[in-house]
Amino acid sequence: MFNFDEIIDRQNTNAMTTDGFRDYIFHAGPEMTFPYKDEEFIRMWVADMEFATPDVIIDAMRARLDRRIFGYTGRYTDEYYRLFSGWCKTRYDWDFPQEQLLTASGVVQALNELVEFITRPDESVLILTPSYKPFKGAADRSRRGCVCSDLINDGGYFSIDWEDLETKAAAEKTTLLIFCNPHNPTGRVWTQEELERLSGLIRQHGLWVISDEIHCDLLRQGQRHIPLGKVMPDYERLVTCMAPSKTFNTAGLLMSNIIIRSPALRRIWHVQHHSSENPLSIVAAQAGYEKGAPWLEALHAYLDENFRFAREYLEQHLPQAVFTSSQATYLAWVDLNAYFQPDEPLPLFFAWNAGVLLEGGNAMFVHNAQGFIRLNLACPRSTLEEGLRRICQAVNEKHGEKFIQPA
Repeated sequence: MFNFDEIIDRQNTNAMTTDGFRDYIFHAGPEMTFPYKDEEFIRMWVADMEFATPDVIIDAMRARLDRRIFGYTGRYTDEYYRLFSGWCKTRYDWDFPQEQLLTASGVVQALNELVEFITRPDESVLILTPSYKPFKGAADRSRRGCVCSDLINDGGYFSIDWEDLETKAAAEKTTLLIFCNPHNPTGRVWTQEELERLSGLIRQHGLWVISDEIHCDLLRQGQRHIPLGKVMPDYERLVTCMAPSKTFNTAGLLMSNIIIRSPALRRIWHVQHHSSENPLSIVAAQAGYEKGAPWLEALHAYLDENFRFAREYLEQHLPQAVFTSSQATYLAWVDLNAYFQPDEPLPLFFAWNAGVLLEGGNAMFVHNAQGFIRLNLACPRSTLEEGLRRICQAVNEKHGEKFIQPA
């Protein structure tokens, strides 16, 4: 019914994955060359999918195109709220009042603004590391401090260092926690017990918290996402960020859901935030939330198999790599410290020696990430197999090992 094996050519579409990698990964221009042509790279880096956006969304956009005028647009009915809140209620048994639902062109844009709205210039933002780099970037842009609490790595399973987090949360100048639920890049789905313990810490220290839940719909089968807002139903200093972009592969449509409980913060947002919704983005998101569940369930099954395939492939061909299948997201977090020195630039090594574009290390994930790579597994199985083959062959040849081609 849904063809996730289809290879879709994204060249010459101004896609970041094909045309923007030099700037984003290597901070270089078109003068940077590799032994591979651009079209020969296996792209396993930026967090969008190599799968077609669901037909129900494309059909809704076509229908809107047929109306032929694309003027200034907003959410002037309750349809968007009805569909999105219904999605959250059905999947997570959680909802929120309509007045709390705001939108932004992206979660990163919202983070950049919210950090400045919430904190004072001499205050600090607390994050769990390794971390999605724009969390620190939001603090840096506002010239706020950034405090890192390293997750504990137990053989590829990551957990919170509660003693360290408590110490850093208690600091006088720490006023905001940016929390990733599920966690990027490790793929952890936080348990009820972990979230309750975290909520107690947040309440004790009166922290503001922004809960980035953009990956919440992308779970391994059998996993359960719990919104932090469900655990803290009466806590006003909470902002929840979700989006259709990761769920339905519509990142370029620039639409995210920002749920702000505090009336005072909403007033600041309405005065200082400027956003005019895109007419195609609104109908696309509504179609996804109304009709996209069957596609998403099929995607879950395909991704589960991709994670199983990747785990078994690495076990066979890179046995010293440490990899536990992520509980959520479509991103694999792989420990290659057994094969590399701490200061080796892994993205450059794999681009040059394997023709694979990926992200990794502290340069991309702030701290506590040295020797790790993040692989985007939201791609056709044939692409995944070729990418893994190239990665394993490059690492084995680096160490003088003979790489045995899979049968």
